[in-house]
Amino acid sequence: MGSPPKISSEDDTAKVPVSISDDNASVAEGQFNVIGNFDSRPEALQGFSRKEVELLNQKLVRKIDCFILPIIGILYILNYIDRQNLAAAKLQGIMEDLNLSTQQFATAVSILFVGYLPFQIPSNLLITKIPRPGLYICGAALIWGGISAATAAVKNYHQLLAVRAVLGIVEAVFFPGAIYYLSAWYTKTELGKRIAGLYIAQQVGNAFGGLFAAAILKLDGAHGIAGWQWLFIIEGSATVGIAAIFAFIMPEFPHNSRILSNTERALAVWRIESEAGAAEGSEKESIFRGFAKALSDPKLWLLIFCNLLSQAQGSIANYFPTIVASLGFNRTISLLLTAPPYVLAGFVYYGLMYYSDRKNTAYPLIVSCISLSIVLYIILLSTTNIGALYFAMILLPFASVGPQLLMYKTISLHLARPISKRAVASALVNALGGTSNIWSSYLYYEPPHFYAAFGTLAGAAVLFIATISVYRWLVTRENKRLDSGDLVEIEKVKKGGVTDEMVQLGWRYEMY
Repeated sequence: MGSPPKISSEDDTAKVPVSISDDNASVAEGQFNVIGNFDSRPEALQGFSRKEVELLNQKLVRKIDCFILPIIGILYILNYIDRQNLAAAKLQGIMEDLNLSTQQFATAVSILFVGYLPFQIPSNLLITKIPRPGLYICGAALIWGGISAATAAVKNYHQLLAVRAVLGIVEAVFFPGAIYYLSAWYTKTELGKRIAGLYIAQQVGNAFGGLFAAAILKLDGAHGIAGWQWLFIIEGSATVGIAAIFAFIMPEFPHNSRILSNTERALAVWRIESEAGAAEGSEKESIFRGFAKALSDPKLWLLIFCNLLSQAQGSIANYFPTIVASLGFNRTISLLLTAPPYVLAGFVYYGLMYYSDRKNTAYPLIVSCISLSIVLYIILLSTTNIGALYFAMILLPFASVGPQLLMYKTISLHLARPISKRAVASALVNALGGTSNIWSSYLYYEPPHFYAAFGTLAGAAVLFIATISVYRWLVTRENKRLDSGDLVEIEKVKKGGVTDEMVQLGWRYEMY
């Protein structure tokens, strides 16, 4: 690349514009506070002034946003639709056509997670060593789309179980892989809103999945094919086609991305290294050593338990059409009524993560959301008023699932090193936490109150608040040890996963 154009006359010793305000908040997108260590910039950026590097950084963030976020968002919409369309199929006759009992349907829902959960860990270990993670993720999407479409051909309960189990294995690639992939590109002041974008895509999938299912219902009987079969055929085929296109355009990791110039690649890697001491492609530690370090960190096990309790709340999505249908409306109206809660959740998710990034906080937001969900469970358990019940249903998706966004941001930033440890942590938290989707599938009976489900989830919410408070106490203690300057105390923190590089960078457990 030729010499950079002079954007300003500032020399390299000029003061860096403030990117982190007094409340440790990011006040502008595309800024990162580690630019203060300007002398550590890579060789490709040596000819740039501070101002030029900051402007290049802002341009870089916009560029990767334009390439990465639409692809990841659309794939997650397809991922969630293909995973959750069985709930919509229940309202379109699959129970009757396959002669399924309520318990058999619950098993068909939960069997997906039997394959989905354990395969996340090897998949995320693998993605750290694959030079083209985009192709890997898109290839998995193409395969799961084909499997989802094949669900239309099942003729009995056992065939449905087999297809759902295989679907879970292939879909295991996407979500933990996407979280890890985003953390390889974005800094701590940028990551929260990108994770929010992922969950907003999930809510778009939930909202339009119900609307789409209602429209497909009109095809019931066309060409001798039932409405629920059309649902799987159309949605699965769409996933196959879109994933095939994205496989050619989804970027790699920052260090080898073909969409970036040499200068942009150097900056993209430096951004991540400056926060955590290493970036993808620059660390040589084995995946097995990273796996061992992840398992030996007590903070990880607390986060796993928190996420298990949080994902139990999220199990509502597996039965949300059924919960709404308990209000007494017909199938079409019930599917349409599932959309507004998810649309609202999308807006709230972005607001939560915007505030979290701006104020560099997570704990108060987690406690606020989960406290609201407890109130909503009490409403659902105690009244038969349709207005009150639907009001609680409108708020429940964001209140119950919102903490999960903040949990994944916490994992990516608190368990940053080594890189293989971060990959394992993302997968372990989602995999073991996701086991709650298996047992919770059997709780949704006795409408409209669903006493077993909402009673259990209310108890889990209380336990979640207690556990995340213990985690907050633990990381606050670790920060005090780092602040003390006492080498003995700092060594204690390093045993919990903090590296020498991170100590030298002034790294801290933030947001709590």
